[in-house]
Amino acid sequence: MSLCFSLNVSTLNSPKYHSHKAHFSSQFINQIQVNSLSHSLPSFTLNSSLPFKFSVKRINPIRASTATSVEATQFSFRNKNPKDINIAVVGSTGYIGKFVVKELINRGFNVIAVAREKSGIKGKNSKEETLNQLQGANVCFSDVTKLETLEKSLNGFGVSVDVVVSCLASRTGGVKDSWKIDYEATKNSLVAGKKNGAKHFVLLSAICVQKPLLEFQRAKLKFEAELMREAEMDSGFTYSIVRPTAFFKSLGGQVELVKDGKPYVMFGDGNLCACKPISEEDLASFIADCVLSEDKINQILPIGGPGKALTPLEQGEILFRLLGKKPNFLKVPIGIMDFAIGALDFLVKIFPSMEDAAEFGKIGRYYAAESMLVLDPDTGEYSAERTPSYGEDTLEEFFEKVLREGMAGQELGEQAIF
Repeated sequence: MSLCFSLNVSTLNSPKYHSHKAHFSSQFINQIQVNSLSHSLPSFTLNSSLPFKFSVKRINPIRASTATSVEATQFSFRNKNPKDINIAVVGSTGYIGKFVVKELINRGFNVIAVAREKSGIKGKNSKEETLNQLQGANVCFSDVTKLETLEKSLNGFGVSVDVVVSCLASRTGGVKDSWKIDYEATKNSLVAGKKNGAKHFVLLSAICVQKPLLEFQRAKLKFEAELMREAEMDSGFTYSIVRPTAFFKSLGGQVELVKDGKPYVMFGDGNLCACKPISEEDLASFIADCVLSEDKINQILPIGGPGKALTPLEQGEILFRLLGKKPNFLKVPIGIMDFAIGALDFLVKIFPSMEDAAEFGKIGRYYAAESMLVLDPDTGEYSAERTPSYGEDTLEEFFEKVLREGMAGQELGEQAIF
């Protein structure tokens, strides 16, 4: 069944269908930690129960569009007040998604947050916890992997959708999960959104799709291409594709280890790659800008945080300086990973069930050596200068916060490749 809850004057009834949604924040850590973690694809149980009604008061009721013709609805949502714009957010409980929901609510939009019944890392959050996390939004428990279910969920509100914002991403980067979420579920969100009136689609993608060597990158690119083709075929429909660089939390996995006296681990000399990391709040703000900003219509938008690009060596130096400790680096030859990947690829031929383990190794290798910056098409090199900056939050400020408060709320969960 699907359950639609409104957290902000009217009673919403829940139509029947199965619910489940998978989500993963779209970036992996680009440096290894001292202790390795085991990995497996998460499993979820689909729960069903008798339909029931649930209602609470809302502060900002969702409003249906008043346009009566195709011509009248084209781009009309950009001329409305935010309070009259209905935005469906899929991936709303994920690492970036929950910040996007909060930012959109703060800007006065009416948000329909689509979430699975058991959200969070390995589905540890209950419905009540999810409702509390998404306060101010109209929460709909649904299953983005099932198109018919998702369509019924959005229809259940009895109003049109103006914009869809997708923060969906594979939980692990595994082969099957990547295609199930980064392509199929995201496409379901597009189809269901358009069927319910959506005229704009904001996609949270990743800057690393510029050089697609991994399955989740190929899956994302396939959907990007179909999204752009949809806009070409429908002049009344637009998109914004957001490709962020590294997230802060993907660079914070070693902070507490170094604080405890362990060395900072990096590949090679620590200068194999660089990134312009961006905070969750700044990225959410940029994504929210894409809802109404006409200069972001039908654009692929790479985006990084403020300041210069930082290599792993420079990130480690910042951390040791904040701790007042003498730098202590553990330099790991990149060839070790190449050997491990080769071994895993060989074993996959004998044991196909090891397919994801081999993919995880490739993901680790990718982020150890490839920069999260714009790839200059003229030179074939990564360019910090061509990578736009946005926001005010810095990695150093993030490190300071983690040193004070720990990584609570920043857990890597199933993203922890190493």
